[in-house]
Amino acid sequence: MPVRPSIVGIDSPERLAIALRDAQYLAGDDLATAAYLALALGKPLLLEGAPGVGKTEAAKAIASILGRELLRLQCYEGIDSAAALYEWNYPRQMLAIRQAGEAYVNIYADDYLIARPMLEALRHPRDTVLLIDEIDRADHEFEAFLLEFLSDFSISIPERGTVRAEEHPVVILTSNRTRELHEALRRRCIYHWIDYPDARREADIVMMRASTVARDTADKVVAAVTALRAEPLAKAPGIAETVEWAEAATLLHAQGNPWPTAFRRAIGVALKDQDDLTFLDGRLEDMIEEAVA
Repeated sequence: MPVRPSIVGIDSPERLAIALRDAQYLAGDDLATAAYLALALGKPLLLEGAPGVGKTEAAKAIASILGRELLRLQCYEGIDSAAALYEWNYPRQMLAIRQAGEAYVNIYADDYLIARPMLEALRHPRDTVLLIDEIDRADHEFEAFLLEFLSDFSISIPERGTVRAEEHPVVILTSNRTRELHEALRRRCIYHWIDYPDARREADIVMMRASTVARDTADKVVAAVTALRAEPLAKAPGIAETVEWAEAATLLHAQGNPWPTAFRRAIGVALKDQDDLTFLDGRLEDMIEEAVA
């Protein structure tokens, strides 16, 4: 595929970073560069990182700035090609056969085809962004199938023939790294590891996304979240939890709860696992008070 130096007016990583900011997503130079190169070279973008660091949000923001529909394929154990590509609507086919009687009816026409995200991406590569979310949850068999798809961007439907994309669709894969992905899959992608943002950037994210939070509150929430992430929790708070905790604590504070009581009462917005709460029992209040002091 030829290199596309400019896509919808985005001709550099710096311009992409600005566009992402306009789409309410703060990206570092490394992520903006990886995403720009993936778009320019027509290669899939593989984003790895812990849950909650913003991988899926990055895909949504990229689709938004490209003005394309986001097709999300959520992976899970046991997912197969039918869930990813297409299925035939058998009840509708049977009904059509009965209604046609002796007449001919093409039961493999579009009317009877249920297109799934990967097929839709092949059919409409200029209008869509394909998000293959949490590929590490899928089985190795599905990963092998995905390798073929990403190699040629075409599929064969036995009853219809080969469907090939007119151009490489924009494909973004995410992984929480619960298992190692096959090396061949990585070679087909532009890779980027997304880590938690530093404190300043995360506070900037809070200020950008929250509606009523003061900067001082954002800084304190980020300090508390950073302390929580340093603990061996089953579910560490992600960026979305940081934003929501700041909003919730601000709301309680406005209703008369002093600091840091407002933070403590809103802890259910940040920590959502009983084992984690039990693990921090007896220390949580001190951690919050120290973080927001």
